[in-house]
Amino acid sequence: MSRAASGGDYEEVAQLLGREPSGDFDVVVRNRSGSPVVIRNAPILHDGRPMPTRYWLVDDRLRRLVGRLESEGGVRAAEAAVEAAELAEAHARYAVERDAAIEDGYRGPRPSAGVGGTRRGVKCLHAHYAWHLAGGDDPVGRWVAERLGPDADASLRVSDPNGAFEPARPEIATGHGRSE
Repeated sequence: MSRAASGGDYEEVAQLLGREPSGDFDVVVRNRSGSPVVIRNAPILHDGRPMPTRYWLVDDRLRRLVGRLESEGGVRAAEAAVEAAELAEAHARYAVERDAAIEDGYRGPRPSAGVGGTRRGVKCLHAHYAWHLAGGDDPVGRWVAERLGPDADASLRVSDPNGAFEPARPEIATGHGRSE
């Protein structure tokens, strides 16, 4: 079981994923009823493999909405709408945050690249949107939030640095800014 997730969270995330989680995780965004929406994965899985996707969207409703956006050409549209330099900076910030979670002295394989393991461009709108919901400064995540509209994430609660959950700040609920 995950060191960070409670038994109930572990079971609920396993059900949402359709499998047992392969590594440790924290629930960092919840919906109004308290169910997990976004998890933050440990950068190294239990079997030692690297996990490049730090933030994972697990909420079924939001996954379907983002999946529909992807199926309508959203990946290409997002990549065209966001400046390449801004996207590269976001990938770099994501990698720095993820890499900071790797224990000092770790000698095994490490995850690489940025959001969702991508070095350039956009690979997965779900990963960008998850990071955005968790407070990440992600231009693609903002683009997704704008396309989904404010009702998609208005009732979410974001974890504070102490692990407690607070109502999402208006800038997160409307897809603008970042939570710190």
